[in-house]
Amino acid sequence: MTMATADRTFLGIGLASAGYACFALQDAIVKLLVASYKVPQILFMRSMIIVIVTGVLARHFRHPSVMKSQHRGTLVFRAALLLMAWLLFYNAAKYLGLAELTTLYFSAPVLVVLLSIVVLKEKVGAGRWIACLGGFIGVLVAANPTHSPNLLPAAMCVAAGFCWAWSTVLVRLVSKTETTLVQMFATSLLFAIACAASFPWIWKTPDATGWMLMIGLGVVATIGQYLLYEGFRHAPASALAPVEYTGLIWAFVYGYAIWAEIPAPYVFLGAALIVASSMVLLVFEKRTAASAR
Repeated sequence: MTMATADRTFLGIGLASAGYACFALQDAIVKLLVASYKVPQILFMRSMIIVIVTGVLARHFRHPSVMKSQHRGTLVFRAALLLMAWLLFYNAAKYLGLAELTTLYFSAPVLVVLLSIVVLKEKVGAGRWIACLGGFIGVLVAANPTHSPNLLPAAMCVAAGFCWAWSTVLVRLVSKTETTLVQMFATSLLFAIACAASFPWIWKTPDATGWMLMIGLGVVATIGQYLLYEGFRHAPASALAPVEYTGLIWAFVYGYAIWAEIPAPYVFLGAALIVASSMVLLVFEKRTAASAR
């Protein structure tokens, strides 16, 4: 790994970490909204704000049209994967406790590492494997599953993690030729169209609080997506996979700030393992950068 490559990887880790912090806040806002609105309506509003912001910026900076992209098929496929991940995850949430749900879904970073080897042909070193597996163990401890979950909902949740992992790998692949704004615009536009198809059955006009939360959700999602996409532009997917675990730490922070939730001791232990795993990754990448100089 050259010095420039190592520095770009380290920058990518920082960008992705900030992006996952935004995603944790996004999940907190969604949790507030799902009590009154259906998931497709929430996702539509979120996606439309991303489309508006990225469309205006892409036009202003004269980014190439998505219709001219050589990865049009990949962008459509990635949007379908994301939509499937959301639908599977929230439907599984109806039947699984939070512990089982969290444990199963956070198989995604491990799957990202595996897919990065198969799809992107990345070379995954020991440091990244240790960080990824250590983070997954931390999630197991924090979630503390007490019994085997129902088979079908469990399979749905694992499938959601797989869809998310695959879509994450595709970000790295498409980022080689497509700008971040083009990726965000295309994916969110297709997402919005799919969600809008359900409006005749699920639409509910938001009140003032609902509008405020939905707009805030769109803004936070826009920032989070941009940071994450830029992170994948600079760093390999396998290097960023363990960073996703930091989102659980932010979930604790937002949970306490919004709902005064205080995690149990085992949750703090799991969080410590997750943070330690992320630090292992940072130290590994920093030493790699130093040795390249």
